[in-house]
Amino acid sequence: MRGGERTARLNASLAARVRAGDPDGGLQLFRRMHRDGLPLDGYSFTPAFAACPVLPPPSAVAGCWRHGSSTPWRPRWGPSSSTITALPAPPSSTRPARDAVAWNALLSCFIRHGRPADAVAAFRRMTLEEGVDPTGFTLATLVKACGALKIRRRGEQVHASLVVAGAWDSAVLGTALVDFYSDCGLIDQAIRLFARLQCSKDDAAHNALIAGCVKNGRHAEAFAVLREMEEPSAAALTTALSACADSCNLRYGRQIHCTAVRGGLTGSTMLCNALSDMYSRCGTMEDARSVFEVMPARDVVSWTGLIRAYGSHGPATEAVRLFKEMEEEGHPSPNAATLLSVLSACGHAGLVDEGRECFLSMKARHGEAWELFTGMCAGAAVPGIGVCVAMLNACRACADVAKGLRVAERLLGLAPAGGAGIYKVEELRRLMKGRGLRKQRGHSWIDRCRGNMVPPKLAVDSPLGESKKDSNSVWHERGSISSS
Repeated sequence: MRGGERTARLNASLAARVRAGDPDGGLQLFRRMHRDGLPLDGYSFTPAFAACPVLPPPSAVAGCWRHGSSTPWRPRWGPSSSTITALPAPPSSTRPARDAVAWNALLSCFIRHGRPADAVAAFRRMTLEEGVDPTGFTLATLVKACGALKIRRRGEQVHASLVVAGAWDSAVLGTALVDFYSDCGLIDQAIRLFARLQCSKDDAAHNALIAGCVKNGRHAEAFAVLREMEEPSAAALTTALSACADSCNLRYGRQIHCTAVRGGLTGSTMLCNALSDMYSRCGTMEDARSVFEVMPARDVVSWTGLIRAYGSHGPATEAVRLFKEMEEEGHPSPNAATLLSVLSACGHAGLVDEGRECFLSMKARHGEAWELFTGMCAGAAVPGIGVCVAMLNACRACADVAKGLRVAERLLGLAPAGGAGIYKVEELRRLMKGRGLRKQRGHSWIDRCRGNMVPPKLAVDSPLGESKKDSNSVWHERGSISSS
């Protein structure tokens, strides 16, 4: 068999392996083709680059790019879109003319890595400098960047241009616009836009509006959108469960749980985590534990959420027992948020010896707390808001202002709506003022009015279209269950 025919046959096998979800096997076949000296072409490198982001080591991407740089292939269609998606930054070497597909890959890469400003700048270069006409996918990505940056005027200009061109009424662009208005806090505009869409609304469009309503505290509207879906997806039910947890609406949460069971969606780890969180935040720890026990696959969020719930509702000894059981299983391993949860539980219950034991166990595994934090910042596991707050409290307890300021800067970047407090208040206030941030005021949903508990506002209609029930009766029902 000639080299060109063998390369074509192996290219087909390489693409089939990548499409079938076997990126490791695809890259092994690519390496074997290169080792055997077969002539490689664009059909060889495109699936190889597409397989690289799935694998953790970045050396695979760099290796494919070195092989491509040393191979005399010049594809006419420019398969640089896969290269851009695989590499953390666009390559600087000479390449064919970039079309809309390549620019779209670059824009989505910037959005996926949390760099919306770079996505907007790339769009300017694409349209103004290189004169490439944007596609619907390009504009959808640009709208998403505007929402992330809260650039309301720019996003509305894109929306207006789409209306003038008569191209806004599509599922992709409609979903992107709903996300944009929701991110900018304009939930009423998002609801009106969703209602005016004449195209077929898929699950992504419904999920976007449900998530936007929940994000903006419009739980009744979120449940109304959920009722419109014939077969709610796991993502839609997960978002609706967060609304139930926020409003302490146990009755609606149970209905969503029944819907998930009937739809065969309880195999989703994300949905089960939301169910366990909803039950725990509504005070029914028995139900939260039962969901945890029947989960087909548990990740670190599953363990950490239940440990945190036992720390809040008790008994704290159960949180310690779960932490030790998690360490014994070894997969998944406890992270910084897990340690924070179990130490908080020990602190609430006065379990000094148990807390010290858990801390020493994690210290033996991962080293000192500051070393663990700096390692997370330098690696792929970026510390979240909870980890940064824990480190900030530790710096305050140790009166370490220098490290506290470093943690506070990262915390301000993660939580743009809030702030942090430490000894050097003037420095933090200067940082917050420079970023245009304001400290949030504390609030509570439960007020005491003449000795009576005033419930929060709950939706009256059932999220899944069942009979109406008074919100106060739902609140009292939830209170009786929690107190039992």
